Amino acid sequence: MNATDALPDLDFPGHDKLVAAIDDAVNAGDEHAVTAALRNTLCKMIRDRDVHLPECVFEPIDDHYARREIYRSPDLGYSVVAMTWGPGQGTPMHDHSGLWCVEGVWDGELEITQYELLERNGENFRFRAAGGMHAGPGSAGSLIPPHEYHTIRNASNDSVAVSLHIYKAPMECCSMFVPREGEWFRRVDRTLATDEAA
Repeated sequence: MNATDALPDLDFPGHDKLVAAIDDAVNAGDEHAVTAALRNTLCKMIRDRDVHLPECVFEPIDDHYARREIYRSPDLGYSVVAMTWGPGQGTPMHDHSGLWCVEGVWDGELEITQYELLERNGENFRFRAAGGMHAGPGSAGSLIPPHEYHTIRNASNDSVAVSLHIYKAPMECCSMFVPREGEWFRRVDRTLATDEAA
């Protein structure tokens, strides 16, 4: 394997401790056991003074929220992505392409809204907001398909927020849902890029 084929793996204080804790959780059993274990693990790691994410993940990008993959497990296949949310930045409603995910707020505060799928007609989907929350540092939640439709937004006007996302496998695409009328949305396939992490 040459350098261009290397899996993402940034060095940062507490790297080995974080990876070992995630490895343990990912080996917990079925997807419900795994995501429950990961939620607990992520909450502990966010508060662990030994673990400091790379400095780059605290730097927002002006025109979009940043997605920086900081680790991918060569053995277990999961992907760890740090997201940086500038003031007001957020996602449209989207899914996770059938992958489970655990998301934890590392710094700042995020507004998360989950949606329930009511019906589908071809590429048109009818959703209803099924609950929202403001999540602060140390909180974590999970998404298990088919309950994976949501938006994330940094509602602050002046603060940056950082979240850590652990996906079952690298999430390189998803479905995005564009509002039409009332509760109806149109599904659009979207390829997800990652920003450089250094």
